[in-house]
Amino acid sequence: MKFLFVCVTIIAAAYAATGGDECYKDSVRACKSTLKDKKDKKDPSLPSCSAKYGAIQEVLPDLQQYVNSHITRNFEYMLMATHYGNYEKSRAGFEKLFMDLSDSKWEATIDLIKYITKRGGEMKFDNIKADTVNDENASYELYELNSLAKALDMEKELAERAHHIHGEATRRRESLHDPEVSSYIENEFVHKHAATIRKLSGYTSDLTSLLNGPDSSLALYIFDDYLKKQSIV
Repeated sequence: MKFLFVCVTIIAAAYAATGGDECYKDSVRACKSTLKDKKDKKDPSLPSCSAKYGAIQEVLPDLQQYVNSHITRNFEYMLMATHYGNYEKSRAGFEKLFMDLSDSKWEATIDLIKYITKRGGEMKFDNIKADTVNDENASYELYELNSLAKALDMEKELAERAHHIHGEATRRRESLHDPEVSSYIENEFVHKHAATIRKLSGYTSDLTSLLNGPDSSLALYIFDDYLKKQSIV
């Protein structure tokens, strides 16, 4: 009797939560097969009773690649920060800039993984986009202007990937529509990317002008000191 009550409770809760009958059917099958599965030592599953709905299954590979891109950029920015933090370079402003970018990518990684699991998915760390790391430009010990240009390219690439996911979730293909995914990407990433790209492009333009002045060494020192007081994120 107790077992029957548990089954009925599960069925009622599942049906109420989904508003459909797929999870309900799975729960009925699970309850019918429980005694047999116990004898066979099988664990009855409820495949339709996950948190997945909408187009999350279709955009999940893109989200996983987006996470892995953030992890890669986190370490790349960390390498760039370390380069400017050594005793030879001693550019505290550039070190802070790239460490802030590195930290922001790590925080975004954690948030994205939480979101994927919230929507019923799982994270696959081996799902990496082929061009995430360009071996031809894999040097991170760069001059100041070059490092800003590289960071700007990296941020634009992440922004384009966010736009791609947003587009997929807003019916770029007729079968896909998930306003919750598009809202999340837009609010948590699209606007932030725009702000970061604007700052980096401004830094790049300003430093270019300063280096073309009469005393580029002094200008670079003052610009580095200026970066120490700025926040990129």
